[in-house]
Amino acid sequence: MADPRDETRLNATRARAGATPHMTRYILAISLVLIVVAFGALFWAGSR
Repeated sequence: MADPRDETRLNATRARAGATPHMTRYILAISLVLIVVAFGALFWAGSR
C-alpha cells in the first residue's frame, strides 16, 4: 500500500499532460466579436 505522506511532484507540462496550443485565444476573440455583432444586429433590428 502506498504511503499517503509521499508527494508526487510534477512540472507544469507533465501536470497538463501535454502541450497547450495558443489557438484558444483566437477562438475566444472571434467568438466575442461574433457575439457583439449578433447583439448589435438584434438591437438595430429591434429599434426599427
